[in-house]
Amino acid sequence: MATLILPGEWIKNWEKNGKHEFAKLCKGLTEKIEHGCQTKEIQTALYEVCWQVVQGNLKLDLIVNVLGEMMELRDDMTSILADVFSILDVETVALEDKHKRDQYIQLVGACLVCVPETILKERLDPETLESLGLIKQAHQFNQKIVKIKTKLFYKQQKFNLLREENEGYAKLITELGQDLSGSITSHIVLESIKSLIGCFNLDPNRVLDIILEVYESRSDQDEFFLSLIKSYMCEPLTLCHILGFKFKFYQEPNEETPKSLYHIAAALLHHNLIDLEDLYVHLLPVDATIVEEHKRVISEAKQIARRLVMVVVPSEKSEDKEKEKDKEEEKTEQPLDNQKLGLLEALLRIGDWQHALCIMDQLPSFYATSHKSIALALCQLLHLTVDPLYRGSGLPKGARGRVTHPLKNKRVPRPAESFEDLRRDTFGMLGYLGPHLAHDPILFAKIVRLGKAFMKEYQCSNSSDVKDKMETLLSCFLSIADQVLLPSLSLMDCNACMSEELWGLFKLFPYHHRYRLYGQWKNETYSSHPLLVKVKAQTVERAKYIMKRLTKENVKQSGRQVGKLSHSNPTIFFEYMLSQIQWYDNLIAPVVDSLKYLTSLNYDVLAYCIIEALANPEKEKMKHDDTTISSWLQSLAILCGAVFRKYPIELAGLLQYVANQLKAGKSFDLLILKEVVQKMAGIEITDEMTSEQLEAMTGGEQLKAEGGYFGQIRNTKKSSQRLKDALLDHEFALPLCILISQQRNCVVFLEGGEKHLKLVGHLYDQCHDTLVQFGGFLASNLSTEDYIKRVPSIDILCNQFHIPHDAAFFLSRPMYAHQILSKYDELKKAEKGNRQQQKVQKYVAACEHVMTPVHEAVVSLHPPRVWEDLRPQFYATFWSLTMYDLAVPHSAYEREINKLKAQIKAIEDNPEIPMNKKKKEKERCTALQEKLQEEEKKQLEHVQRVLHRLKLEKDKWLMTKSTKNETITKFLQLCLFPRCIFSSIDAVYCARFVELVHQQMTPNFCTLLCYDRVFSAIIYTVASCTENESHHYGRFLCCMLETVTRWHSDRAVYEKECGNYPGFLTILRATGFDGGQQANPLDYENFRHVVHKWHYMLTKASVHCLETGDYTHIRNILIVLIKILPCYPKVLNLGQALEYRVHKICAKEKDKRPDLFALAMGYSGRLKSQKVHMVPENEFHHKEPPVRNATPASQQNGPGSMAKPVTTTIKTEDGISEDGERGKDKSQTTKPVTKANSAAAKVTTSNGNGAPNSTKAVKERDDKEKSSKEKKEKKEKTPGSTPETKADARREKLREERAGKDDRVVREGKEKTPKVDRDKVKAEEKNKDDKAKAGNGESTEPCRERDAIKESKSKEKGDRIVVTTSLKSPVPRSESAESERDHKRRKLDGHSSPSHSSSVKLICHLHSSPQDNSNDPKESTSKHHINYNSVSRSKSREREQEKKDPENALGRCKEKKEEKERKDRKRDHAVPEQEFSQEPKRRKDENGTNLSKNSQSVSPCDSPVSMEKEKSKRSKSSSKEKSDSVKPERTSTGGKKESRHEKKEKRDSSGGKEEKKHHKSSDKHR
Repeated sequence: MATLILPGEWIKNWEKNGKHEFAKLCKGLTEKIEHGCQTKEIQTALYEVCWQVVQGNLKLDLIVNVLGEMMELRDDMTSILADVFSILDVETVALEDKHKRDQYIQLVGACLVCVPETILKERLDPETLESLGLIKQAHQFNQKIVKIKTKLFYKQQKFNLLREENEGYAKLITELGQDLSGSITSHIVLESIKSLIGCFNLDPNRVLDIILEVYESRSDQDEFFLSLIKSYMCEPLTLCHILGFKFKFYQEPNEETPKSLYHIAAALLHHNLIDLEDLYVHLLPVDATIVEEHKRVISEAKQIARRLVMVVVPSEKSEDKEKEKDKEEEKTEQPLDNQKLGLLEALLRIGDWQHALCIMDQLPSFYATSHKSIALALCQLLHLTVDPLYRGSGLPKGARGRVTHPLKNKRVPRPAESFEDLRRDTFGMLGYLGPHLAHDPILFAKIVRLGKAFMKEYQCSNSSDVKDKMETLLSCFLSIADQVLLPSLSLMDCNACMSEELWGLFKLFPYHHRYRLYGQWKNETYSSHPLLVKVKAQTVERAKYIMKRLTKENVKQSGRQVGKLSHSNPTIFFEYMLSQIQWYDNLIAPVVDSLKYLTSLNYDVLAYCIIEALANPEKEKMKHDDTTISSWLQSLAILCGAVFRKYPIELAGLLQYVANQLKAGKSFDLLILKEVVQKMAGIEITDEMTSEQLEAMTGGEQLKAEGGYFGQIRNTKKSSQRLKDALLDHEFALPLCILISQQRNCVVFLEGGEKHLKLVGHLYDQCHDTLVQFGGFLASNLSTEDYIKRVPSIDILCNQFHIPHDAAFFLSRPMYAHQILSKYDELKKAEKGNRQQQKVQKYVAACEHVMTPVHEAVVSLHPPRVWEDLRPQFYATFWSLTMYDLAVPHSAYEREINKLKAQIKAIEDNPEIPMNKKKKEKERCTALQEKLQEEEKKQLEHVQRVLHRLKLEKDKWLMTKSTKNETITKFLQLCLFPRCIFSSIDAVYCARFVELVHQQMTPNFCTLLCYDRVFSAIIYTVASCTENESHHYGRFLCCMLETVTRWHSDRAVYEKECGNYPGFLTILRATGFDGGQQANPLDYENFRHVVHKWHYMLTKASVHCLETGDYTHIRNILIVLIKILPCYPKVLNLGQALEYRVHKICAKEKDKRPDLFALAMGYSGRLKSQKVHMVPENEFHHKEPPVRNATPASQQNGPGSMAKPVTTTIKTEDGISEDGERGKDKSQTTKPVTKANSAAAKVTTSNGNGAPNSTKAVKERDDKEKSSKEKKEKKEKTPGSTPETKADARREKLREERAGKDDRVVREGKEKTPKVDRDKVKAEEKNKDDKAKAGNGESTEPCRERDAIKESKSKEKGDRIVVTTSLKSPVPRSESAESERDHKRRKLDGHSSPSHSSSVKLICHLHSSPQDNSNDPKESTSKHHINYNSVSRSKSREREQEKKDPENALGRCKEKKEEKERKDRKRDHAVPEQEFSQEPKRRKDENGTNLSKNSQSVSPCDSPVSMEKEKSKRSKSSSKEKSDSVKPERTSTGGKKESRHEKKEKRDSSGGKEEKKHHKSSDKHR
């Protein structure tokens, strides 16, 4: 090639100016080419530059850039450069220098960027291309070129070896292509074809091929060509091979088989001209490839689903990679030509279901129908099949329906004329179609409507033969719903209409069928189809998006999104939604509001999903601490209540689930029922009711709705009606009640086990509360007929269903009320009488008619011995009445009416409310006001009738066969206690019923004994209660205390309501002799002592429970104390004792048990606020009542019981009581201790300030024993009572009262007196004491004793309560050495008061049971204890000596005085001076609040040994008691003298120095 030599300067200075000059040169040469010049010059320039590179004169990278710029000058520059490379290729190959060849290869390789590969492949040598990497091997490339050239230029056309003439084929095509509309038939054409074959020597197989070609082009002439082929063909296999060759021709990579070929193949198969098996082998792809592809699609779908579910933070690179993968997947997803599917579609188009079925069986499940064209073809065939039946049965009224044109083919599946015909082909086609019915919503609607028509027919069928066929068809429809309808709905794009249409069918199925379908849909269907796997993942992703953004503010917008997403895939969305609610309960409110756009089917699916979430076996229903129910269960329960109330969801499934759980002995899910009833019916169950709410709950239904609940329950009419319908339609009302009642009793045993006691109690309360709530709903919503029809009689409930009596009566009570009212109305209509008396008589008659069978039925509930005390009539009356029957809550009615009036006024005063709205609200309030007034009037009449009925019945209530004690015991056990813990209203009812029985003056009912037993025995009752029962029990005690407090506070009220009532009659008996059996009313002052005793017993029980350390004891007693706080404690020292124990609980439980700490802190705060209302003990009751040396005998409770005399409590000079129980109580409770007491007693007081040790006390007792004989002799010489002694006694009484007042004044002044002044006063008191004793000691003592005897005789008849004033020793003593008389005394004094001045003993068996004694609260006592055995022995000897030698009483009195003086002198020297300096501490001692933390209580009666000994000695002492009852009055008077004398000494020792001063002065005056 001639070269244009470039200047050498350009080459040398290439970078400076050579490059620029070369570019300028090339640009000028290209301009010349544009003006018509040749390209030779530019080629030469490029060649020269390239050659310089090959030579190594220029760097490769510099030239490559220049050449790249040159390529932009002209479009054909790449071709010019390729020519240059071709020339250099030839030249460098010939050179021997390999370096230049390598330089050339590098140059061409670098220019691949600007020169296309295809141009280089055309111009360069194969070896060069191989070196450049453009081809793999040069040898193969050469071979391929040779083949292509041979095929293009040297291969000859096919030579007609059979000497066929082309004219014959032309005529054949003309013959087959003629117009066939006339009289041309296949037979005529066949004859012409035969002629052509014979004339032109045509190949018969070729002729057949041409016939098929023409048929393919004229596929609408099926009838002509099929008959022609059938006549022409000799062997089916030959035709199959020819078709196979045709299909194989289109199996090339870029070829597509025409639909016309599929059509003729399908037609030939349909007319059996060929066999499918023969043709199937010619079709591609093979089955193995299809199976692999199907598996690949499933795995890809799962990967996509996994990727959507995974939480990944993608980087930019990973995003790019994913985009590339998606592009690759899109490329691979372009389907290859699947001839089998094409043939299948053609078969379905012509209606050949049998051959299509064979092909589909060869392929994986739903693989064929996953292609839309095949699914639509099958849907079209189904349209033709079901159309006749649909037009006859399923077409809605007024709809015309789309006209379908039947196939001309006579071999298509026969259309269905009846539901039975659907089993022939239709159900099978639907089964193969599966979820891909979603492609044809119209067919979907047709199938659903056919299902609805069938279900209506199924429900109307009665005959057994038809029923069997219908059952088979029902199972078929259920299968179609499971496999076709629901999966198809998932693939539909948010079609709410189809969802509602499907609900029209599903609502006709029983709920268990529906829930099974939903379970299959949710748990299995989505995993069986690749498309559904993707849809599930997309739904979850979308659900996450919606739930993350759901708030109260965007509920409406989010609700629409929720609706759209849940129309097609509700199960997936609801599953995720519920999982979020279980974690975050604050989502409940916005979620419930966002569900308003759901379809009816979605609501039903939601109910199923909730039940499935509740029944999830993988979730624990308890928290890890096993003390409370899990929060997820509570959240679901709240959601249930809100959703079922707001939306019309069927409740049958949920109720059945709860019933099944109860059958299995599991009560956790009762929380669901509780929430549902509360939200749907507006019936709340809470133990935190205020007194106003509780009062409102005793009225009618309207008052309950207005004032009985915390929130205004409105708009529950529809929801409560739905709940009632669900219960009645599915017969759940009675079974649920029975199951809940049974579960309540066995929850401790079935669900207790190793679970925490707190949880077991909570489950018990949940069962009980749900029973009360559910029973209340049934009573208020069911009609009389429905209720009576479903609830059996009381004996059947208890004996057959084993329901506890309280629950059984709770269920039966509304039935009795309904029946009585119905009978009453019936009697009123029968006899028209408007007089009140006639109405009452009719009401009583109605009650007798209804309750008489009940009286007979209750007899079987208890053993016969029960009815010896209680009449069945009384038992049934107690259990059948409610607070609505006993009293009208006038204040509650008035309060609610005033609220409505205020509401009306507020509406009138509000100018912002529109007038029409004002009018509506005022009308509503006025209507409610009128309803409440009418209801109050109605209840008032009802209560009057009930009270009249009770007045007539009361005389028959209680029997007289047993003692009153036994009667009260059975009344408490069988009536009062079981019902008072049933509910808050029942607690109030029990208290009011006791008061009513008292007010009715019921014979044989001892009100005093009943109250005493209630207040004296609460430890075990409290300990055995659950938390809610403690609330109820506290409410009951509060109501009882309210009544007692009202009587206690005003003498007039007491005299009016109790004075002459039989419930307050008691028998008093003097000590040591039989004072008769006449019962007298209890006077007011003694009643106040009794009330104080009850308060003390409550304190004792409370302290015991607080000090046990047991969780249940502490929690329950704190709950009870909070409830009774308005009425207890009222006494200051009792309140201080409680406050101290509660403070200890607060300190102890702060970090251990937070719930107890919270309770204790709450009570402590309330108790402090109540402190201002507490009074000292002497204001609560007179601590020194009128002196009466009489002790009561046992109450004559039955006709045959004997009187048992009881001696008064005698206190020794050492201050040690002979009464063991009093000593015990003293040691176990906080007592006020004065200076004189602490100085006089030689034992340790409760505040821990020690006196001299026990040895000194023992020595004093020995001295006392020595002088006992002389004392007894003097007592026997004491003269009897005379008129003078009576007058002296009255004067003495007045002096004692004045002395008590002066004592208080002096004591108050003494507290303010300095220490020096106090010492002076003490010395003066001592001197006066000595003078008084010396002057008056002997002369006045007998007079005092006679006065006491006379006074006790004069007041014996009127007394029912014995009041004894005694100091109780804190020193415990052994009971093994006590005498029988001590045992009798302890029986009566078991509930003695904690005060120093007085202790009240009730006769009617008001002593506490051994259980109470064994559980007394343990209070601080001294560490120094006196051995009591010697004391008790000495006292026994004293009593025996008194009986033998009563004449030495006066001498003994004198000696006793001297002994007393000696003790006083010793005591004065023994008391250290520092005692007087501790004034604040002494004040606490006087108030009974100085409680030492280190003090330890020691109770000798805590062990059960004492109880056993008492029981064993009762029988032994009975004969002795009889003999004691007839002892001469002389012995009794002696005892009285000693008691009176000791009482004086006790007063001296307990009243302090100033009190002693006044007593001595009075003695001197006397």
